[in-house]
Amino acid sequence: MPEIAAALDIVPPAEWGASELGEEADLINGSAFRPEDWKTTGVPIVRIQNLKDRNAPFNYFQGDPNSKIPLKNGDLLFSWSGSIGTSFGPHYWWGDIAVLNQHIFRVDIKPKTRVTKPFLYFALLHLTKEIESHAYGLAALVHVRKGDLEATLIPIPPIPEQRKIAAVLGLVQRAIEQQDRLIVLTMELKKALLQKLFTEGLRGEPQKQTEIGPVPESWEITKLGSLVNLQTGKLNSNAGTSNGEFPFFTCSQETFRIDQYAFETEAILLSGNNAQGVYSVKHYKGKFNAYQRTYVITLKVKGSMPYSFLHHALSRNLERLRSLSIGTSTKYLTLGVIQNLPIPKPEYEEAERIGSQLQVIDKKIEKVARKKIILFDLFRTLLHQLMTAQIRVNDLDVDAILAFTDTEST
Repeated sequence: MPEIAAALDIVPPAEWGASELGEEADLINGSAFRPEDWKTTGVPIVRIQNLKDRNAPFNYFQGDPNSKIPLKNGDLLFSWSGSIGTSFGPHYWWGDIAVLNQHIFRVDIKPKTRVTKPFLYFALLHLTKEIESHAYGLAALVHVRKGDLEATLIPIPPIPEQRKIAAVLGLVQRAIEQQDRLIVLTMELKKALLQKLFTEGLRGEPQKQTEIGPVPESWEITKLGSLVNLQTGKLNSNAGTSNGEFPFFTCSQETFRIDQYAFETEAILLSGNNAQGVYSVKHYKGKFNAYQRTYVITLKVKGSMPYSFLHHALSRNLERLRSLSIGTSTKYLTLGVIQNLPIPKPEYEEAERIGSQLQVIDKKIEKVARKKIILFDLFRTLLHQLMTAQIRVNDLDVDAILAFTDTEST
């Protein structure tokens, strides 16, 4: 048992055991499909893309599913080829009858196994980093050999404890998924409200056609450069620090931290480059710093337009900016493109009310996103501590976890 404890990095309780994955489950590799096998109707072919993104489109197989490697709802899978942090690792198939593509194992629990499927899923999730250490290939696409995966040591608590561990971890995982759904739904609501407010306004007045589409009759259309000052930060993108005091705006969707500030103002921060041209626009007031390709946008005349309205006017133009990008491997925005961007300009009071309504939704999204981060940290901690027996499931305050994961309190 000492060598098992060392491999698992735990001192297992006396009633715990351990076993190689290959002793507890059969790993069945998916079938190789040729491009001519891919159809637009039939039985879904589950590929790595479909594990990475549930909304990714399927290719279909029109033959007998049993002539390939069939899947049914609830099958446990392990993507042995994929990108670290996304597709590589364990997954469930939640769907109707499908067939499995190559580079993914169907993990079939053996008849006399000592491990339950839900527990095995979480055990493999916990051990994914260890499994990655045996992988080969580039960081963007790694592979693990079947023999190395089969030799992975799995902790085996008693069955009742396995069930409790899986139940607690499943509870937190479902709460995270619920936050994801809430974010998607709220963003869809915001998109619909943006369209309505920026085409109809708040006064019920007739519309007129402009270069940016229909807008209320009283609204002006002006060039962004006539309203704002444009400058960029001075720093490299890696200048941030993990626990910095001030926000550091780069071309990432994420906002980082830094120890020094260069700006103290209210501003709109627009990313100026991105590999795919998927730019971000943010609104901030206070002390901050910025990357050298991030545009810091401030009003030329204070009070000429609410920053909250300008923020959302720019966010509606992200697809337009993407189409106006230049560059090949990296897309970027020139100063001229941004200066000449057409922007709607209603009367200040109406713009302020529109900005305030949209800010309410933004705050809801931020609140849900913060809870998701907290839940993810809780899940990661529980996963490690339960799988290494640092805490025992019977010692957990399950009622407190239930209360914390209650999405209605979000």
